[in-house]
Amino acid sequence: MEKEITTSKEKILKKVRTALNYKSKSSFQNIDLESNVFVRPEGETLSEMFVKKFVAVNGQFVYCDNQFDCVDKLLDLIEERKWKYIFSWENPIQTILDESGIHYYNKKENLEKIQASITGCESLLASSGTILVSSSKNSRALTIWPPVHVVIAKRSQVVLDIKESLQSMRNRYGKNMPSMMSYITGPSRTDELPSSETDNLPKTVIGAHGPVELILFLIDDRKQD
Repeated sequence: MEKEITTSKEKILKKVRTALNYKSKSSFQNIDLESNVFVRPEGETLSEMFVKKFVAVNGQFVYCDNQFDCVDKLLDLIEERKWKYIFSWENPIQTILDESGIHYYNKKENLEKIQASITGCESLLASSGTILVSSSKNSRALTIWPPVHVVIAKRSQVVLDIKESLQSMRNRYGKNMPSMMSYITGPSRTDELPSSETDNLPKTVIGAHGPVELILFLIDDRKQD
């Protein structure tokens, strides 16, 4: 019995090896897999392209001429919203908050009371207005748990698309890539199933599985991109 099983196995493996060795000609030999899918509109910078896309997906954009301007506008926002439970777990962001005298929580205690999180990011994708975050800077909790997610970024972090954002990650981390990467395109949203009470039109629900607001403070660390 064992010999028959081995023989059958060998027959299957032989067929697999034959299939692997046979390389059929591709029916689509002229497809360009290297060129970018997205093209920057003529006369428009990557930053302008990003902002246009970001606002279109309900992101809130705050331009900052420099870091001091960013702190000033961030203080105005915190005072306006009367936030008391702000969380930040990223060292560079904590440094900015410490130097500005902004109180924040850096541990999980009182996380259930969170009103806003302040994080950095890896890059900004101009093609879709998307923000790339990773576990190397923050846990996923600070990007999906709070009602308001505030991101502080720099203009130099703007790239064209996913391909460029992944390449920048490989350049930055090499073989030590973060265990989690997440692309955020606007505030959390979803569509409910059509209802007979709304003439079968789907209803968009903001904040269904993440922040209701996504606010980006973009520091202009260079005047051209």
